[in-house]
Amino acid sequence: MPIKINHAILHVFDFVSCENTFSQEEMDLTSKNAKNFVAKHATKALGNLDNKRGVFAPDSLFAEELRAYHAGQRDFVELSCKIGDFLVTELGHMEKTPSTDLLVVDFENDASKAVNQMTQEEAEASFQGRADRYFAILLLESKQAYMHELGFCDAGPCNGVVRQQAVLPSPSQKVQSYAVVDLRTLEVQFVDKKRVIAGEERWLIPDGLLQCSTEASSKETLAAVTQVVEAVAEEYGANTAVAMSKAKAYATESVGDDRSEAQVDLEDLADQVFQDQPEMKKRLVEVAQEWDLPERVPLEREAVKRVARNHKIRTDTGIEITFPAEYSKSPEFITFTSEADGKISISLKNISHIENR
Repeated sequence: MPIKINHAILHVFDFVSCENTFSQEEMDLTSKNAKNFVAKHATKALGNLDNKRGVFAPDSLFAEELRAYHAGQRDFVELSCKIGDFLVTELGHMEKTPSTDLLVVDFENDASKAVNQMTQEEAEASFQGRADRYFAILLLESKQAYMHELGFCDAGPCNGVVRQQAVLPSPSQKVQSYAVVDLRTLEVQFVDKKRVIAGEERWLIPDGLLQCSTEASSKETLAAVTQVVEAVAEEYGANTAVAMSKAKAYATESVGDDRSEAQVDLEDLADQVFQDQPEMKKRLVEVAQEWDLPERVPLEREAVKRVARNHKIRTDTGIEITFPAEYSKSPEFITFTSEADGKISISLKNISHIENR
């Protein structure tokens, strides 16, 4: 997803030398390397399927600051330094803190995106100045790395190896702690890890900085839904591969191509997966309640497209098959047959070409 970076700043916290450097100016985004680094990390953070969801507490001071910033009442650099002050104080109370850089980014969907590439909703939002705009906070822990060192000795070139102490994570690497907030809706996405701060195990991002709730990620939610379906299918001796692939197909249809998010109704899901089996449909709803799943489960289109589009099975004979989940609803492409001896036969149909992979 192309993005437009409005502001970006980097603060450096060196807990080895105990020297912290707060930048007083934004990053120079005319530098191609800097711009690519920021854009790729911001894009990766926004699209991570492991992102947990959160809702700001009514008395969240951070939410209040973001509202003021979005209204033009807070300066970007000043707000980023305030965030840095809080984080460096908290991290400084750890027994052993890795050196960490703080990257703060204000970004939005690329304004240069052609109108014919947008959905109708995106085009209307862009026209009305309501394009999605995000505020991202990323903690970039420095790593040690080895580099070659070029030198000269009496005989000529003499190369060696040196250790670099502060190497930032590349854009292809996952960042372990960050938050992305939609400035228009204040919807929160984050990833974090537990830290022992002042002798107490804590979640620094959601509990300390943001003051928000912690809700399951789209990936976790979808996994829970399919696990409920699998559990019910196993309980009644049904084919779990067919049941789970039908659940994924239903989820894919529910979000559609024109919606960023949809809610999956568990009763509708039960009807689609266990047709003409009222006991199993009733049991699915019961198990979902036992697992504390809501009656309507929110799912994001991107998460569903990437996780539920295909279904992969593996037989005890070592054969692996990956097929579009929607094929489970039609016998034209794949069928599962239970034999009299309790074994299962799988038939693949209407194949005109086979490609070795």
